[in-house]
Parts: sequence; structure tokens; C-alpha cells
Amino acid sequence: MKLSTRPRPWLPPTSAFAGFRFPSDVIVVAVRWYLRFNLSYRDVEELLVERGVEVDHVTVYRWVQRFTPLLADAARFARHSPGDRWFVDETYVKVNGVWRYVYRAVDQYGQVIDVLVSARRDADAARRFFRRALSTLKVKPSEVVTDAAAVYPGVLDELIPSAWHHVEQYANNPIEADHSRLKHRLRPMRGLRTDNTAQLIIVGHAFMQNLRRGHYELSLDAPPTTRVAAAFAELAQAI
Repeated sequence: MKLSTRPRPWLPPTSAFAGFRFPSDVIVVAVRWYLRFNLSYRDVEELLVERGVEVDHVTVYRWVQRFTPLLADAARFARHSPGDRWFVDETYVKVNGVWRYVYRAVDQYGQVIDVLVSARRDADAARRFFRRALSTLKVKPSEVVTDAAAVYPGVLDELIPSAWHHVEQYANNPIEADHSRLKHRLRPMRGLRTDNTAQLIIVGHAFMQNLRRGHYELSLDAPPTTRVAAAFAELAQAI
């Protein structure tokens, strides 16, 4: 039996929006509203209905879960390199009625380095956080500012031995102040149900915060008031 040697026809890559009943611009604006403003899924549902788009809040939830990581990943190549001074700290969020620790870091320019939701506050969690940040960004800081938690010196000596570990009263104010922005965004939500959902939403908040602060080379020609919307439209074309 002779096999055909004809080349297969080229097929364009399937869009991430293929198979969805609503057009991509509706989905993207719903995700952007949810990440940008202090809205619940029901709030987004109401705003869409006012604009003639009848969609259930559960569908909005599914859009956020599906497209937030895709949009953030598409923007990764346009992200600015972080600064060499990292401020690291943990805050707390409730997930399904149980407190969870959220490891977060910002650099000296206000860029959120990374986030990690953890059930424990220990050396293993700190190690996972730094490994995740270092592998994602491919850069190492020259200085790391933390609180006086006993786990940090050993973890930093292991993973970033060249960095100066700085512990001093009030030195970590930048990250502690930044925690309040996250808490402000989480307040209107009706609770986080799972650790995975918490991680995704907090990553999405960090992505939106970095985008608004100009840490991505996206839609630079757009006016400041429409730059985030233009960036989301640009990223939608990439997925």
C-alpha cells in the first residue's frame, strides 16, 4: 500500500475562544472588568445585561478561570525585567473558611514579582515561592528585604547566596502597603472556594496591577485612560 506523500494543508492555530457562544471581545471585557474593578461575578453579569449581553454570573466565573492565566501568559514576553531589590512578605486570605498564607514580593519600582498561596508558613513554602519567582523571571535580585521570620536566612542562603538579605524595622513597608491593594480587591468577592482559585485570582490581580503601573510593553501608543483595555484587546489576538 503506497502512502500519500502530499503535504498536509496548513491550518491556522485554533483560537482559545473557539467553541464559546459569546464573541471574544465580550469575554475579554468581562474578564478585564472583574480583574480591574472591585466587582463580584454578579456585578459583571449586571453590567453586561445593561449592555444587551445576557450572561449568567457562573459563565463569567468560568471565563475568568479560563482566560486569566492565558492572558497573563501571553503578556509574559512583553513584561519588563524586575528591579534588583525585592521586598518579600506574607499576608493572609480566607479560602473556604480556612486561613491561607499568600507570599508576595514587589521590586523597588512597584512591580509585583510573584505570588504564591500556601497552607503553611514555613521554609518549604518560602522555598517554593522563591523557586517559582526565579524560574519564571530568569533573574536574581542583589538584595532581598524581608521581615524577621526565621525561615528566610536559610532559604536565601540556599537559593540566592549572592543577595544581601536585609532585615530592618520599617524596611519592608513597600510590600506591606501593597498587601492592602490585594485585600481591597478581595473584599467584594463572596469568598474564595479553593486554593487553586485563590492562586489564579491573586495572580490575575498582580497581572492587572503590573499592567496598570506600566510594567509591560503593551499598547504604548494608546492614551493612558484606555491603555489597559487596548492591552487586553491586543493580548486576545495572541491567544
